[in-house]
Amino acid sequence: MGTPGGGEAGRATSGGSSPEGDGSGRTPVPGAGPAMDAGPGPAMGTGSGPTADPDPASPGPGPAMEAGPGPASDPSTEPGSDPLADPDVEALPRGGFRCRLCQVSAANRPSLTDHLRGKKHRRLRSLRAERRAQEQRSLFVSGFARGTSGEELSEYFGAFGEVAAVVMDKEKGAYAIVELQDAASRERALADPEHSLAGHRLRVRPREQKVFAYGSAGRSSHRDPLSPGRLEQVLWQASDVDSQMSQLVGLLELSEDERRVRHLLVTLFQEVFTEFFPGCAIVPFGSSVNGFDTRGCDLDLLLDLEPTKSLQVSSQGAPKAGSGSGAEDSILSDIDLATMPAPEVLELVATVLRRCVPGVRRVRAVPTARRPVVKFCHKQSGLAGDISIDNRLALLNTRFLQLCAEADERVRPLVYAVRLWAKQQGLAGNPAGGGPLLNNYALTLLVLFFLQTRSPPVLPAIARLRDLAGDEDRTVVCGWDCSFPRDVALLEPSTNTESPCSLLAEFFHTFGDFDFPGQVISLREGRALPLPPPALPEVSEGLKLGSLNLQDPFELSHNVAANVNEKTASRFGRCCRAAAKYCRSLQYRQKSSKGRAWGLTRLFQPGAVEPGAANAGAFLISIPLGSSDGSQQLGREPRGRGPWFWEVCAAIAFVLRDVLKCSCTAGKPPGAPREELGLSGDSVPPEKLPMAPDTEEEPLLVGCKRRAPETPDGTELPDGKRPRTNVPEETANWSCTVWHRVWTGRRRVRRQLQHSDGPEGPDSDELELEQKVSEAIVQQEGAGWPVEPLLCFEASAQVGGTRWVLLRLLPSPAAPGPLFRDFFHFLQSFLPTTVRRCLGRGLPGGPARQDRWDNGDKGLFSIT
Repeated sequence: MGTPGGGEAGRATSGGSSPEGDGSGRTPVPGAGPAMDAGPGPAMGTGSGPTADPDPASPGPGPAMEAGPGPASDPSTEPGSDPLADPDVEALPRGGFRCRLCQVSAANRPSLTDHLRGKKHRRLRSLRAERRAQEQRSLFVSGFARGTSGEELSEYFGAFGEVAAVVMDKEKGAYAIVELQDAASRERALADPEHSLAGHRLRVRPREQKVFAYGSAGRSSHRDPLSPGRLEQVLWQASDVDSQMSQLVGLLELSEDERRVRHLLVTLFQEVFTEFFPGCAIVPFGSSVNGFDTRGCDLDLLLDLEPTKSLQVSSQGAPKAGSGSGAEDSILSDIDLATMPAPEVLELVATVLRRCVPGVRRVRAVPTARRPVVKFCHKQSGLAGDISIDNRLALLNTRFLQLCAEADERVRPLVYAVRLWAKQQGLAGNPAGGGPLLNNYALTLLVLFFLQTRSPPVLPAIARLRDLAGDEDRTVVCGWDCSFPRDVALLEPSTNTESPCSLLAEFFHTFGDFDFPGQVISLREGRALPLPPPALPEVSEGLKLGSLNLQDPFELSHNVAANVNEKTASRFGRCCRAAAKYCRSLQYRQKSSKGRAWGLTRLFQPGAVEPGAANAGAFLISIPLGSSDGSQQLGREPRGRGPWFWEVCAAIAFVLRDVLKCSCTAGKPPGAPREELGLSGDSVPPEKLPMAPDTEEEPLLVGCKRRAPETPDGTELPDGKRPRTNVPEETANWSCTVWHRVWTGRRRVRRQLQHSDGPEGPDSDELELEQKVSEAIVQQEGAGWPVEPLLCFEASAQVGGTRWVLLRLLPSPAAPGPLFRDFFHFLQSFLPTTVRRCLGRGLPGGPARQDRWDNGDKGLFSIT
């Protein structure tokens, strides 16, 4: 297969060394000027340095800036000048200034003026002007044969003027940047209508001007994932829930830089695939462009080969002119796309990606998927994506979601809030990962369906949209009617006046008691259809019914939530009921004046959110127990009383104090009385406890009969002997202080200790190993005890059911920061496993350690 010129393939790759170069990707020309600097940063990124990318279109943060005069003529650096006149300076909303060129913030005008007069800023301005001048005399060249050297290109373009440097694409050899000595030489080369080298037609165009950006080398242009601390901080500062929902959209959606990166990748793919498949089109769809984009979402692309097939048919029998003169004709010379099986077309697309698209990694065809795709990753941007060749329904779904997002300003905030809530509750996951969780597309459709069912509706049903569609909007794809208006102006404005805050509460109320397995959610009709569904051919054939039946808007035989099992559907309903209950409270609608979580900040916290519960604002860890850990004894003790529960508490205290080196003293429970909640005690009714992740039992509701307790031989106790169930529940409480980051680097330290001490032993040895790991981390932090603790929190243990214990953590101060969240996420996985080891093997130290527990270790925590 021939190698295409790759179009502007250099837009996404790093310039580097060619076999003939000097190791830097630059081929100097004898007698020419200085070698061309490759560019300001790595491909699709924001780095800097002499080995950076020659990429002509790499984006950087901030708007494009024209090359200004050198620092000597910069008026903003002259005495008495206004620093805000500098085009690189922007004022920050909360005061201060930021230099977009240097990525530096200044607190006041004097500091800003000092920065603008400093060496760093003046050097970067000079470098930017030099780079812009290089771009204005450089050419982007592709289409040459693989293995062409920089000297050959230099010799060819030397006919138009003196060549300063040639930068070759080291990765795929698909393009080159040719820098001429002056702009006039470049114009002479561009004026020539046809270029050819060694029998290959060259594609020659001006090198595109890109944004000059300064930053850390190798840093990707896409933003880091939003940290929980940053999200909570921004939401806390909002005035009400409606403002929180509006700000949530801005926090989660793609930035302009990220959108530009994706646009450049689409352009790159279009250039490359046009070389192989003349007339083809690369069309983005899905989460990147449907109006509900999020950071890090995949780049879904459709490779439309229909124009190429038509071109092939029309050219059959015609003489093949220019045979061997270009790469674009070679791929179609021996194949017929119209008759080629889809798996072979996918492999052909995968081959083009591997060999000819710079920066693409981990390419693999997935022909067995419901919609066959080619998966890929782009190294410089960090994006993952799919290319499909037959997925026109997805294009229509994308346009439908775009229409809904534009139809009403309340749609996007509601969708973003529901999707983040579902993710935080463990109800949603990556669709590519499989499993029984809901994906973002299903959650989005649930929100749109809910808005269709409001009275009056916020969005019209698809059946109504079909009536509004004009002749130009009539579309049938694969036998499915996909007609709806493309212009949002054709939609009738909604008369619904509910606020986003109220709509979110009603969403949870609607689906809290929804009969998911007994109905089909139909966006086509805007209502739930009973089972069995109406006798329509498109529904009766192939619709897979399950625990949650969510019909695709257009492909009516497709259940979008067919992967969801009964347990997940039941959990979704339970979580909706808990969220609806919380949304009826003042904690949801009114901002807390005492610094406590409120509104969306509490709604997004993992675990139960029922108002008034003792776990409000707490972080929950479930510790499931096996039969060998005493769960049978726990189940036979009324409300968790008995020695086994206190053994679990002793194990928790041991892990926190002896293994993780925390200070633990007797403390008050996180559920201590709170005046504003109207609580009279610290115990929590069993019906308000969240379910353990490993059990499918529903908590007992108020008024329900409890199962009769059993004796050790399995028989029920007589009525007169049944224990009282209204006694207060016992809890164990600690006040804990964390002094060292013992959760950071544990795996590395553990491997080092295992390598020096030999292989792991039994569980008791593993506990000792974990203690040694913590001790080693403390030693690495330096001698002496820290003056100030890292974290402080209250902990409370309580029996949550017959097979698990619930541990609540309440940070102090009440608003947890990122450090506490990191510690909590570590405890979520580390603590249950280590506690079970303690119970399974006995606490380290054997009888001596047991004597310590019997003679006073109970004083480590208070009992309520």
